[in-house]
Amino acid sequence: PTEHGEVFVLRTGLETDQDMGNYERFLNRDLTNEDYMTSGMVYQSVINRERALGYHGKFVEAIPHVRDEIIKRMEAAAEYNGSRISVIEIGGTIGDFQNALFIEAARVLKMQHPDDVLFVMVSYLPVPGTIGEMKTKPTQTAVRDLNSYGVQPDFLIARSTHSLDEKRKEKLAVWCNIRKQHVISAPDITSIYEAPLNFEKDRFGDMLLDALHLPKKRKASLAAWNAFVKAATNRKIPEINVAIVGKYFDTGDFVLADAYLSVIEAIKFSAAKLSRRANITWINSKELEQGGPKSIAKSVAKLKKYHGIIVPGGFGESGIEGKLKAIRFAREHKIPYLGLCYGMQLMVIEYARNVLALKGAHTAEVAKNTPHPIVDVMLEQKKHLADNKYGGTMRLGAYPAYLKKGTMARAAYKKELVEERHRHRYEINPTYVKRLEAAGLVFSGTSPDGVLMEIAELPRSAHPFMLGTQFHPEFQARPLSPHPLFTEFLRAAISRKRKK
Repeated sequence: PTEHGEVFVLRTGLETDQDMGNYERFLNRDLTNEDYMTSGMVYQSVINRERALGYHGKFVEAIPHVRDEIIKRMEAAAEYNGSRISVIEIGGTIGDFQNALFIEAARVLKMQHPDDVLFVMVSYLPVPGTIGEMKTKPTQTAVRDLNSYGVQPDFLIARSTHSLDEKRKEKLAVWCNIRKQHVISAPDITSIYEAPLNFEKDRFGDMLLDALHLPKKRKASLAAWNAFVKAATNRKIPEINVAIVGKYFDTGDFVLADAYLSVIEAIKFSAAKLSRRANITWINSKELEQGGPKSIAKSVAKLKKYHGIIVPGGFGESGIEGKLKAIRFAREHKIPYLGLCYGMQLMVIEYARNVLALKGAHTAEVAKNTPHPIVDVMLEQKKHLADNKYGGTMRLGAYPAYLKKGTMARAAYKKELVEERHRHRYEINPTYVKRLEAAGLVFSGTSPDGVLMEIAELPRSAHPFMLGTQFHPEFQARPLSPHPLFTEFLRAAISRKRKK
């Protein structure tokens, strides 16, 4: 997570790059396995086909065989979705050797369908602080490098801290061999969700349709999107302070918020719906473990100033005791709390330790010899672990859950059956469920057979909002349809702020 950001899980269960989450949020639709491609997938497919004599014993090479596999997947994705327009993103930078075959595939695709393929290049134009002038030379060089692959951009999106002026737009058009009106300015903005509105002002969509010889009639309206952006960027609305207690933050001297990108966006969407602005603070759970008892207590006590606390997903032992201290503080001081995946498991462990007084209660993931394995490996997962099969073998993708009447979860969703995305190997140990429930904890969401605990909460009579989910609700939060659990969490946070 500290290198590439979060792992985004599709409804189908495919583990993907965080960019897929951005596409789902902007498109407001669920993507499928066909929408995602990596070099590893391509190579594996080619190797498997060769082993099965799919190439009839021919000598298999990067070109044409790997390249053609990429093209086949591009075309298959468009056909599967029945799309009139397919957007294909080739990540990275021109010159990266990892991209070479994908760019070659795109070149051949253009050659095969000259009127149906467009190239849109996104390039960064720096404005060095000591000079104060926007530099176009790096982009000119990048386009020239792309030309060496046999690819000529049809459009250029110029990313920069500033808007592109006419002089530089003309310069880029001449030196990059692109029509001036096809050079689109994309300056820094308050919210990434402003980008479609800015592109619409520049008629980017209409120009794309013209270039593809498609009619300009579009059914979609940007009115609702515009209203969301206004709410999300309004600096005059009241602020609520939310603490995210996790551990995937630091990368050198910098903070990598991308490790919890979907959580951040889910908070923003619900905050905008409630006409609030969320002020998010990152708290490294490892810092809540350092020093002596007095020092730790002082660090944990700082959580009191927040209106809500979230413990997101994660794995492993590092920072776990700090998270447990934060959860206990939220429970005892009645601070609205939302636990996601590991955050739900730790919420139940904290309850077992400090309410049921089960000394040493823990998760079998990090304490195999714990006397009280409140969280244990799922039965079907034990064989995977025994066979050392870790990749792609967790409980992944969308699964149904039934919600109990009279619970906060049922009130939030306003329905009995929901479907949410999972990514975990461990679950609440069913042998402890009755004891936990007898002590006041409510398992408000379960798998249809009642075996797996999907949501845990405290009743409102005991706490304003203390709820954890075994799944990842953040993966299904969208700008125009915020997730109800995040919305109710923030509603409780707003209530806490009013009472303070």
